Formats: sequence, C-alpha cells, structure tokens
Amino acid sequence: MDQPGFTASLVAGGIAGVSVDLILFPLDTIKTRLQSPQGFSKAGGFCGVYAGVPSAAVGSFPNAAAFFVTYEYVKWILHTDSSSHLMPVTHMLAASAGEVVACLIRVPSEVVKQRAQVSASSGTFHIFSNILCQEGIQGLYRGYKSTVLREIPFSLVQFPLWESLKALWSWRQDHVVNSWQSAVCGAFAGGFAAAVTTPLDVAKTRIMLAKAGSSTASGNILSALHAVWRTQGLSGLFAGVFPRMAAISLGGFIFLGAYDQTRSFLSELGRESP
Repeated sequence: MDQPGFTASLVAGGIAGVSVDLILFPLDTIKTRLQSPQGFSKAGGFCGVYAGVPSAAVGSFPNAAAFFVTYEYVKWILHTDSSSHLMPVTHMLAASAGEVVACLIRVPSEVVKQRAQVSASSGTFHIFSNILCQEGIQGLYRGYKSTVLREIPFSLVQFPLWESLKALWSWRQDHVVNSWQSAVCGAFAGGFAAAVTTPLDVAKTRIMLAKAGSSTASGNILSALHAVWRTQGLSGLFAGVFPRMAAISLGGFIFLGAYDQTRSFLSELGRESP
C-alpha cells in the first residue's frame, strides 16, 4: 500500500473509531450492565451512562486505526480481482488479521471501560491502577482470547457483507456507492453481525468482569457460555442483544460511512498534492 493510502487508512480509521465510540457510549454502557453477572440495576441501571468514557476515548483512535491499516494492507497483499469469487475470502482474512492486531490495543481499554461501567462510583484511573496493582499487565489483557473469538466471527460476517452490499448497490446504480450509501450498507451488515455474535459478547463481558482468581476469570469462553446457559438459559446468552444491535447498526452507519468519507477525502488530497 502506498504512503497516501496507508496514511488515509490510518487517519480515517482513527476518526471513525473515535466518532462512533463517543456518540454511542451510553448504549454500550446499558448493554454491558444488562450482561453483568450482578444484574442491570445493581450494575448502575440508567445512571452514570458515561462512566468509563475516558478509557474509550484514549483507546478508540489507535484501536480503529490499527484495524483499518491492517485490513487495507492485507487486502492489498492478497489483491484479488473484484470479479473473483475469492473476494469474500480476501475480506474475511483481512478483517480477521485486523481484529487480531486491533485487540492488542482494544482489550486493555475495554477491560478498564467495562469495569468503570458497572462501578460508576470509581474513576477510570483508579480502576486502571487497581488492575495493575492486583493483577499486573496480565489483568489488562484478561479476555483477550474471548475478545478475539468474538471479533473474528463478527468481522467474518460484517465486512464481507458490507463489501458485498456495496458491490451490489454499485452494480444496480451503475456507479460506485457514495459515503452515505456505504454507511447504510454498514448499518445492515453491523446489525446482522451483532445479533448472531451476541453470545460471544456475553461470554467476553463475563470474563472481563469476573473476580480475579475465579474460574470465569481464567478466560475459558466455552466455560463462560456454559455457566450463562446453566443459570439463565437462552435469554442469558442473548442478554443485551437489542442495545447491542442498535449500537452496532448505528455504529456501522457512522463508523463505515465516516471511514469511507474520510479515506476518500484524504486520498483525493494525496493525489492533488505535488
């Protein structure tokens, strides 16, 4: 990928990530509290829905930038013809690689954010310090495997679907989709992917919120899923599905639309520069 393309993906991804995380933070807080083992009301209910926002704000730009730089770079390396039936596979591999890299930044931010969301009386820095003192760096990466195992299936659904919907829309109107059309495709793709991967999101939340030393805190995603199924059944596995779908549909609209718009703008500037 050339320098303008690399820079455009980096900046566009970062701007898109910050935009969506800050705008939709209250919905994410409600979703986390619905999935909390202590229950929605005890976790804070509708109070203090911006608890943990500093952690999200700090992690959003580098997390989204890392994802999109990796995503575009892997697509460039694999370079499949747009008419090829292998194109969805290219998008799946690129998205999976992007998630593995992005989660190195996302998970510490997510751990601090989610604990702040269910303990609104504690400050973000206080929670961060406690994790480092009590669990070390390993505590900040608790749930890394479960997050990757949630994000890869999510991206395997979302990004090929997003790219396919854009391609279909472009074909129907006989020209490339604009940014708002890309955003609509992103909303549909994100909402569908959110619904089918909710059980993995529940498991990830339980692992991140579990007390240090407990069996759930070990990070075994199948064990976490089984524990939820045993105590709460199917409704427990899909706890928070509607705010998750709402947040990610809106997020897909903002995130992927803003990404396409910013990347197109920066690429155009790069071509115009001498």
